Amino acid sequence: MEALKDLLRPALEIPYVPTLLGLTLLLGGAWVINWVLRAAVRRLVSHLVRASSRVRWDEILIHNSVLKRAVNVVPALLIHRGIAGVPGLPGSLVTVVEDVSLSMVVLAVAASASNLLNALNEVYVRTAARAKERPIKGFLQVVQLVIWVAAAVLVISTLIHKSPVLLLSGLGAMTAVTMLVFQDTILSLVASVQLSGQDMLRVGDWVEMPSQNADGEVIDIALNTVKVQNWDKTISTIPTHRFISQSFKNWRGMQQSGGRRIKRSLLIDQTSVRFLTNDERDSLRKLALIDDYLNAKKHELEAWNKTLLEGGKDPINTRRVTNLGTFRAYIGAYLKANPRINQGMTQMVRQLAPGSTGIPMEIYCFTATVSWVPYEEIQSDLFDHLLAMLPVFGLRLHQEPTGQDLMAAMQQLVPAPISAPPPITAADASSAKNLARGAQESL
Repeated sequence: MEALKDLLRPALEIPYVPTLLGLTLLLGGAWVINWVLRAAVRRLVSHLVRASSRVRWDEILIHNSVLKRAVNVVPALLIHRGIAGVPGLPGSLVTVVEDVSLSMVVLAVAASASNLLNALNEVYVRTAARAKERPIKGFLQVVQLVIWVAAAVLVISTLIHKSPVLLLSGLGAMTAVTMLVFQDTILSLVASVQLSGQDMLRVGDWVEMPSQNADGEVIDIALNTVKVQNWDKTISTIPTHRFISQSFKNWRGMQQSGGRRIKRSLLIDQTSVRFLTNDERDSLRKLALIDDYLNAKKHELEAWNKTLLEGGKDPINTRRVTNLGTFRAYIGAYLKANPRINQGMTQMVRQLAPGSTGIPMEIYCFTATVSWVPYEEIQSDLFDHLLAMLPVFGLRLHQEPTGQDLMAAMQQLVPAPISAPPPITAADASSAKNLARGAQESL
């Protein structure tokens, strides 16, 4: 040791060499300790990865850089403690380095804690059965915000050598400015708590928000924004507070009910509605779905009309079956017999007020599935069948006249062309002369 001191004594007598040597040893030691700690943590984590089988806490911690941020605390503390031992440094520089290194310790702890909360959210999403129903990302981001605000206060108080309590008391005067600058963040913070607490929105919900041109599935709920993947595969990013201040439609109730509503009308031509003759009524009895209906109607009307006629009323007052009412009964029976219609939910076939577009016959029911594509197939098949059955009941669908209809009408209105008279022959001319001569002689 004495020999080493004798060897280094000439170099140490050179100005600034002891300072540079001390800084090199301090920074090199900090780097070596940081490298050793990272290697040790990496080996420890790899051992935990092999040992764990259920929840991959270790993988999640590595993925979110929790341990990496935590390891940075040790080199910063080493510099904070060792900078005062470096010879030749001015006192003011030592103070600045100590303050900066202590600030780095605070930031490293804050970053590690923030990443730990991200890892906690990832574990919750992977393992919790109700992760989509009760997301905690918004709550964790609130805690992260508090952590970073506290870290900023501690860093500033360390750099200016003031008490954090004094700094916090001074922040009261900046409340109005803070609320103005971070207005959206504060509103989104409150909205995120309300959305999660009242279970108004979940990841995976189908939401419709016309004011934001959003119609699709919620894929992420964060503190400031909610991401909605629209059905055209575009993504709408909506401020969280919009879901509190503006109205939106959540289709979760429909998805959970097990049935999706069909509400559509057939526009019947009013001029095609009439009474059914006995032969037509007997012919319609071939339809098994309304056989019981026609039998019941027959007995009901016969009893009613018999009483009416026995009372001396005119036969014009008797009741008869209409093709529109029979068709309505057929639709109701068809819905009840259709296995793809949810029989446990409301079914209704009703006639709305007639108008210039005909008589609306509204079908109101629910499918036995909530998936979009099967729902559209069921709805299309239902109305394909009903449209094809209209002529069987002597009914027509109302439709605005097309160009082809107008051309056919015009052709019926134009008179047939007048044919040219036949040419006059020589015999016709001679006969005309004889008639004229006879007429003169008679005069």
